Amino acid sequence: MIGLLLAAGAGRRMGRAKALVTGPDGVSFVERGIAALRHGGCHPVVVVLGAEAKRVRPLAAAADRIVEAGDWAAGQSSSVRAGLDGVADLDAYAVCLLLVDLPDVGADVVRRVREAAGDGPTVLARAAYDGVPGHPVVIGRDHVADLLETLSGDTGARGYLASHDVLLVECGDLATGRDVDRPQDL
Repeated sequence: MIGLLLAAGAGRRMGRAKALVTGPDGVSFVERGIAALRHGGCHPVVVVLGAEAKRVRPLAAAADRIVEAGDWAAGQSSSVRAGLDGVADLDAYAVCLLLVDLPDVGADVVRRVREAAGDGPTVLARAAYDGVPGHPVVIGRDHVADLLETLSGDTGARGYLASHDVLLVECGDLATGRDVDRPQDL
């Protein structure tokens, strides 16, 4: 299963690209996301960059592949599209999408969702935190073409997932799954 880290946003409310934000331990969000995917059992790990790509690229060096979303400012859907297009040549049954601004989502969450999803090309699964759907999201390759047709704006795969039967994997015992949007959220 491919690990796909979406790290292209400008982080306007944060005041800088979230990929560049570091936690109290000094580890950047992009490095943390790559490690969560890799140690959660995803291979290869691909990072989608956009805003501040030149500054983020060195921090993303541990990724197996880096993809740039040229139209990153159009919203999350452009990052999802760039990521899925950027792995189209890889032979994998599914991708595991993770957002860069979820610093408490670690390898244990990725592993649980990945294992619960199984290994078929029709899988659709996502983490839930106290019953609320979140990330990571596992999307089987049989869904990719249809998903790409639905992408627009800043909603990513939300609409597609809402209209399909998705396995929710409870992970509230492992993390909060809350995104970090502003400095005070850290």
